[in-house]
Amino acid sequence: NLSFNFLNNSIIKDVTTKDSKNFHTNCIASHNVTFLRYTITAPGDSVNTDGIHIARASMVKVLDSNIGTGDDCISIGDETTDLHIENVNCGPGHGISVGSMGKNPAERDVSGIYVKNCTFTGTSNGVRVKTWPSAPATLRISGLHFEDLVMNNVSNPVVIDQQYCPWNLCDKAKPSLIKITEVTVKNVKGTSNTKEAIILSCSASKPCDNVEISDIDLLYVNPIPANFTTICENVKPRVFGKQNPPICATTA
Repeated sequence: NLSFNFLNNSIIKDVTTKDSKNFHTNCIASHNVTFLRYTITAPGDSVNTDGIHIARASMVKVLDSNIGTGDDCISIGDETTDLHIENVNCGPGHGISVGSMGKNPAERDVSGIYVKNCTFTGTSNGVRVKTWPSAPATLRISGLHFEDLVMNNVSNPVVIDQQYCPWNLCDKAKPSLIKITEVTVKNVKGTSNTKEAIILSCSASKPCDNVEISDIDLLYVNPIPANFTTICENVKPRVFGKQNPPICATTA
């Protein structure tokens, strides 16, 4: 519907985009841009209708906004730095996603992603990082801060997926070459409708490091099953505060 590309020092406020045929909004190659009170509406089953796609941009803010669509509420592409997402309501949709990354060897590093005071309702993910296996890119994703988040009946509230392979149509023979480091997950509460509240599935060739998780209080939407848990692969996070469910109860 709308492209805000190659902008500097701009504020985009009180805009509504409805029922886009594809991505609702692009913000590419821009610097110091703020989206304020931005509203996006589309059916939850609308295909490839990312709310705001941000890439190759720096100092972008998305504040006090409501995004409901059929794909990622906000998708984050390569060479994004210093992105602040605060007070955003997401749902329906696929959550707030970094990636997918890895398919293009020219992709560049991502750093400084802050998602704070956001609420996810009925989404298929909460906050997510996704990278492709058996792919050429070797970039680094660092400085991810997911704090003060509420999950209402969300599938996969917190996910790092370095074996991202939708529809199982890709080669998983080689692990992702993307390094994920400096990750903070803090004060996440609410309800999950999947039995794995947090999934940290990192690369066998470049394990995640400097990961810190604190104050997690997630419940299963139904009576809690015995196997309501978290999963960790190729990561050893530092854990503080409340752990509900226990962090890294299942490891690989």
